[in-house]
Amino acid sequence: MNPALLQVRDLRTHFETRAGTIKAVDGISFTLERGEILGLVGESGSGKSVTGFSLIGLLDAPGRIAGGSVMFRGQELVGLPQTEMRKLRGKRIAMIFQDPAATLNPVLTIGQQMTMAVQAHGGSGAGAALALAARSLALVGIPDAAARLNAYPHEFSGGMRQRVAIAIALLHEPELIIADEPTTALDVSIQAQILAEMKTLAQESGTALIWISHDLAIVSSLADRVIVLYLGRIVEYGPVSDVLRAPLHPYTRGLLDSLPALAAPGQKLTQIPGTTPSPLNVPPGCPFAPRCSHATDLCRSEPPRVGDHHHGAFCHHPRPVAP
Repeated sequence: MNPALLQVRDLRTHFETRAGTIKAVDGISFTLERGEILGLVGESGSGKSVTGFSLIGLLDAPGRIAGGSVMFRGQELVGLPQTEMRKLRGKRIAMIFQDPAATLNPVLTIGQQMTMAVQAHGGSGAGAALALAARSLALVGIPDAAARLNAYPHEFSGGMRQRVAIAIALLHEPELIIADEPTTALDVSIQAQILAEMKTLAQESGTALIWISHDLAIVSSLADRVIVLYLGRIVEYGPVSDVLRAPLHPYTRGLLDSLPALAAPGQKLTQIPGTTPSPLNVPPGCPFAPRCSHATDLCRSEPPRVGDHHHGAFCHHPRPVAP
């Protein structure tokens, strides 16, 4: 049997600060197969984006990987020299950032930037690189793509800049794309188009996707499996249909209940009480316990795994109730 495309085991990412150690990613494990779409969901501060950055070595000081393993096609990425990591990033593993300003250089044309991205991983001439760039722009729905290669980032709207960033990620047909909420700035129609293209890409080319989002509606329509994160820990995992139809963890249920689409007209929206604790002061046991209406003294101890490898959660009081 061929190994999974990506195998993450007990990944731990820490940030050392004057106030103490922040465990932004605290023992995350999962696998990803070729052509599979995995959704990472949770509130702000749950560790979604840091997980994505950790996988491809994009952590800045004081962040560091404190432990664990990230195997990509059988190659260990944790501790891999940056010279070797750069050969992977952009070609075999690509990342789409939430803010296109983090991707695009304001003083270079779109064509110049995309040509540089192509030539950084191959010997394509300028003409071939520009043709590839134009095809990639057309793929994400930018009209008159060849002419727009001469434009600068400031000549595009925010949504169009994000589509350019997605096009850059698609240039080399990578085996894995990590997408950090890339459709947040797009209108609904363009968002639907991008999601459809991403799903087709995974099905036809075998490209795997890790889709980082707080939007459960997007994840439900795109992902095959979902992992729910809270304070850097996995609280629930499983096929997206199972997790959304019958959530085991009270936190997952709280996220679903707070969706406006599930509320009746005129009904007040349900919200999860309280706020996320400081990552410098994580409560013992289950980190969600201070906000959970089902918490007991038992929740001060580490929660057990319930369910199975297919659909499970880490909770003392799982509640398999369909929303």
